[in-house]
Amino acid sequence: MRWCLLFYAVFFSVVVKSAPITVVHNKVSTKNEEYVLGLLALALSYSAKDYEFAEVKEVYNQARQQEEVFTGSLSVFWAGTSKSLEEKFQPVRIPLFKGLLGHRVLLIRKGDQSRFDQVSSLEALKQIRFGQGSTWADTEILRAAGFNLITAPKYQSLFYMLDGKRFDAFPRGVHEPWQEVVKFKALDLAVEERLMLVYRMPLYFFVSKSNSALYQDINEGLEKAIADGSFDTYFLQHPLTKEVLRMANMDNRRIFYLQNPFAHPETPFDRKELWYR
Repeated sequence: MRWCLLFYAVFFSVVVKSAPITVVHNKVSTKNEEYVLGLLALALSYSAKDYEFAEVKEVYNQARQQEEVFTGSLSVFWAGTSKSLEEKFQPVRIPLFKGLLGHRVLLIRKGDQSRFDQVSSLEALKQIRFGQGSTWADTEILRAAGFNLITAPKYQSLFYMLDGKRFDAFPRGVHEPWQEVVKFKALDLAVEERLMLVYRMPLYFFVSKSNSALYQDINEGLEKAIADGSFDTYFLQHPLTKEVLRMANMDNRRIFYLQNPFAHPETPFDRKELWYR
């Protein structure tokens, strides 16, 4: 009898220990999200725990993702950071695109390039109507800088609004617009060729404050990937970022630098290895 009890105790302890932990995330619908999910898998591969991934059946906007993580229906979300997000959730303060989210090029309508060729100052650029997500962190950065913004709650709507002349330019992270032109190929959109906005706004993983175990595993995994070079290898060799760094032609763009007055005091600006230069 004692042997049986010991057997079952050992058996069930092994079962419990080896049971996978499911990480529920937003539906992956873009190459950017594929990149980020791959980076999450890389981070969690350093853990001794067995993690698996499951995505929800529809694409949640940022506000919905925050709500679902707060209630526990989602395990993690990723977003451009802000003070309010970092106060509400646990941020993993490692920029997932090494800061490229704050390197912004413009989506415009085909045939409008000549209008942007005339822009030679930040004040001139501020006269152009920009489209932005109503809940995005960088919307507040652009508003504080004095840009003329038209906002909408849904990401997909902004492309149709640009095509329909509700506004004239849609700032995108430098890794985003070329794939979006392909995704929305029925619309007459193009990537503007000469200009770029630059401000510090990292994209982070966020988890609930009640899920410290997942936070610790993601944070420690990313730090280990940075230390052994796996993070930089992933960033430089991933098809998305590799192609974008080639196409963006950043060295030959007119750059306008903006301040981010909403950056959290703990943003790791002093860790040069975390930022693309």
